[in-house]
Amino acid sequence: MGETAADRVVWAVAGSEALPFLQGLVSNDVLRLEKGPGLVWAALLTPQGKYLADFLIGRLPDGGLVIDIKDDFAAATLKRLMMYRLRADVQITPTALAVQRGVSVMPEYALADPRHPALGWRLYGASGGAPAIDWDAIRVAHVIPESGIELTPETYLLEAGFERLQGVDFRKGCYVGQEVTARMKHKTELRKGLVRVVVDGAAPVGTEIVTEDGKPAGTLFTQSGGRAIAHLRLDRAEGLMRADGAVVTLDQAGA
Repeated sequence: MGETAADRVVWAVAGSEALPFLQGLVSNDVLRLEKGPGLVWAALLTPQGKYLADFLIGRLPDGGLVIDIKDDFAAATLKRLMMYRLRADVQITPTALAVQRGVSVMPEYALADPRHPALGWRLYGASGGAPAIDWDAIRVAHVIPESGIELTPETYLLEAGFERLQGVDFRKGCYVGQEVTARMKHKTELRKGLVRVVVDGAAPVGTEIVTEDGKPAGTLFTQSGGRAIAHLRLDRAEGLMRADGAVVTLDQAGA
């Protein structure tokens, strides 16, 4: 049995136009769920290409379609989805389903987390056990951003690793914010991004990172075991940096 992800909300999505509706809004190709059970990680963006919310869209083994979203983002995201719905045949309703997740052998009816193998599996139904897995350590090790921590209203998907983590599809066609995302992919070289850093000391999430000569270099986020996820200007991510009293250096081992 896995542990319960108590901070997640599950919605049921129904209607003849459910998948085409989501396909025109989110960053990833959800039409692949027509083929059978699975999970797709995707984001909802502003027209300017900035992050509003991310969630997992799932086709369950029984055929049901669900959205698995962080509870802090649920109400505002549902409101926005309903704004876009207009007359489409789509119904999105709350469920009592709990989210179990784990990294052990995948149980029957569970679905693999599509972002990274280290995130294991998710199972929708009854509650599981108490939290026991150090998800921060897993996220830091593989530079996997979390809603409301590394993923904020200032986030651009490509800077947050969505391409590496299977969260964006560049062949699916139009969606809200697609033009900006595609331009960043094809016409510019990323100058900022999430990376793993070594941290000597500690500083609160959101602490500014500066270079040795005091120039802004980025922001420090989730920390675990002397390492952390940071959003850095890549041209300033050399040598010693500081975040309050902590010393920060780029982790040369990579993600």
